[in-house]
Amino acid sequence: MTTANTADIVIAGAGIGGLATALALHAKGIDAVVLEAAAELRPLGVGINIQPAAIGALTELGLGEALAATGIRTREHRYLDHRGAILWTEPRGVAAGHQHPQYSIHRGELQMLLLAAVRDRLGPHAVRTGLRVDAFRQTASGVRVLAYDEAGGAVEFEAAALVGADGMHSSVRSRLHPGRGALSPAGVDMWRGLSEMDEFLDGRTMILVNDEQATRLIAYPISRRHAERGKALVNWVCMVAAPSKSLSDGAGWNRPGLLEEVLPHLVEWDFGWLNPAVMVARSPRILRYPMADRDPLPHWGEGRVTLLGDAAHLMYPIGANGASQAIIDGTTLAAELARGEDVAAALERYEAARRPATTAIILANRNMDGAERSIAGRANHDKAAELATITHRYRMTVEQRQSRT
Repeated sequence: MTTANTADIVIAGAGIGGLATALALHAKGIDAVVLEAAAELRPLGVGINIQPAAIGALTELGLGEALAATGIRTREHRYLDHRGAILWTEPRGVAAGHQHPQYSIHRGELQMLLLAAVRDRLGPHAVRTGLRVDAFRQTASGVRVLAYDEAGGAVEFEAAALVGADGMHSSVRSRLHPGRGALSPAGVDMWRGLSEMDEFLDGRTMILVNDEQATRLIAYPISRRHAERGKALVNWVCMVAAPSKSLSDGAGWNRPGLLEEVLPHLVEWDFGWLNPAVMVARSPRILRYPMADRDPLPHWGEGRVTLLGDAAHLMYPIGANGASQAIIDGTTLAAELARGEDVAAALERYEAARRPATTAIILANRNMDGAERSIAGRANHDKAAELATITHRYRMTVEQRQSRT
């Protein structure tokens, strides 16, 4: 394969999943090109968590030092009531006995870290921006992928396989599964932001707060660079029950939020060491969007085309597993393709390993969301016991599924 528009694997989407897949394929000696619809990749977004299994995968790809220089090794989850009383604590990452840490990190900085690694290892043209994958056609020996540039010009690629890692708005998914793109709303509105604080507990703790109206606040530091300056860049998300409504694909996603929308839900909260309303007010930009996922698919791909990450298994952020599962998708896919057998058979094995696991996590996220909301109004000692049960049940589901992958 020598022409500029030929690669072993074409990956649609240069998000975390797509870039991690390109690195994993390269590590197995497989060529890949990543096509990204955006004309420019910038470090957008807010904070996310990457779980130990995914950190292990990235560490094997040689990114351990870069992660340590960027993110925060989260040590503990601390569950509070809206007055700051501690209900339940749970160790995380290495503190919980895992070989690798859990990292809290800025989504955009992680994407830029992966992008730099792809361009360094696969070459400066391995990621082609401004190219939107529009269609594909399978042939006897591969896949022909049609993309369009910003001027509307068509560009065709030939590859052994196409991986749709193009997110919740995936064009690859829409062609594989027409009519199955409906979002499933959770009945929760979410506001998110980043606030620079002088301190935040020990700098490695995430708080998860629940009041008597089932309003929830999650907050945690995400920046090693801020910590080195004696500050804490805190990612926060406020979740409030809202009437469920049907959502078109991406409707209301990442629209600007207003401070006056959030503050009424937090005005009576005070932990002593932190006033959440003050923290939220320090955010220069607030995003608002509905919490939603999609029902699991009965299958992901066909022949030499498959899906990965949010394109395959969009899930609630409850449980903080979306990006981690996309990374594990990518390393699993690379391992199957590296066996050197029939490409379509390799994609079938990949799906057989990953689809049941991610389906279980989608459903576990839904169950945990409902369980967390159900404890509102209970006495604190009852909340503590229930939180212990909820977190244990969720952790067992994820870890059991991870071990089968």
